[in-house]
Amino acid sequence: MFSDHQNIEANLTGQEEMTTTMEIESSFVPQSKNYKRWFRISTYVFFVLACQALSTILGRLYYENGGKSTWMGTLVQLIGFPVLFLFRFFSQIKIPKSTTDADFRHFPSFTTLASVYIVVGLLGAAVSYMSSVGLLYLPVSTFSLILASQLAFTAFFSYFLNSQKFTPFIVNSLFLLTISSALLVVNTDSENTTEASRVKYVIGFICTVGASAGIGLLLSLVQLILREVIKKQTFSTVMDMVAYQSLVASCVVLIGLFASGEWKTLTSEMESYKLGKAPYVMTLASAAISWQVYTIGVVGLIFESSSVFSNSISVVGLPIVPVVAVTVFHDKMNASKIFSIILAIWGFISYVYQHYLDEKKLKNSHTSPAGGPHLPVTEGHTNIQSV
Repeated sequence: MFSDHQNIEANLTGQEEMTTTMEIESSFVPQSKNYKRWFRISTYVFFVLACQALSTILGRLYYENGGKSTWMGTLVQLIGFPVLFLFRFFSQIKIPKSTTDADFRHFPSFTTLASVYIVVGLLGAAVSYMSSVGLLYLPVSTFSLILASQLAFTAFFSYFLNSQKFTPFIVNSLFLLTISSALLVVNTDSENTTEASRVKYVIGFICTVGASAGIGLLLSLVQLILREVIKKQTFSTVMDMVAYQSLVASCVVLIGLFASGEWKTLTSEMESYKLGKAPYVMTLASAAISWQVYTIGVVGLIFESSSVFSNSISVVGLPIVPVVAVTVFHDKMNASKIFSIILAIWGFISYVYQHYLDEKKLKNSHTSPAGGPHLPVTEGHTNIQSV
């Protein structure tokens, strides 16, 4: 679910250079094209904010009304990947690009690409399964707040894989996000929404933290792959990475669904679903499509603006899921959760501000006449959420 949706920004840090160049030349772009660009940005913002909350809420709605299959809850996070292929296809028609012989010479072999997609797909399947278990055993508000810690894990793994620099703002962000998640460990007495035992709550907490760590590792790893293996960061290459990753992960989850025997209970699960058979199908289908639309929004914002802007949108969307969960599922919003939200937002702002400083430095290097050729940024930065 969150493995290839929530923070694709980290995979496209090199795109910042292209974006900055475009902004410098924006004064020469016709006004009508600027309007169209901002319309696209507004559309992508809506995709991110709406689908981030909708996907998580629908996932919880499935469990709340009689859904019991964690493998099915995992599958819907990934199985909608054909939407990405369709979007990529129509994007290529709209903006055709020529491919030179040099592109083929520098493009990785089929074996290399297949190995990459399998590795990230397996990791994505594991992350999605852990997040599915976490969503089953935890209230939505607690679940979404714990996932905020993926920023801390992303910075940690990027330190080793992508030469991430631990600046004061990054360290402050990691500290705040860690404390934000730690506050929820002692919050078990008020978590009665899912009627889970204390043991199940702990399992859900551990799985959600594991999913958050997996997201951080996945984002850092994919950024490394794009830089060192594929050596090309375009809209189509990133879409291919996400789509084929989801394809591999979907195959792995389908194997798990049949191997576990949970597929045998799906018919009775649909018949006993509290909202009815049709809502059962609609809930799962809507969740699957929502995750892919969220992905399109995230990738679109990167190429239309920057990862700084995408991170900012995620900051705005952070409180949406807990607030909606209180309204829809009657989650309890006590003092510890409120304080956790405040710390998480503070940590996000600190992280995004570091993005802003990096981009400002990048832009200055472009505009400086004596700056010389600019080298792409290699530090790993990402946003959270999902998708």
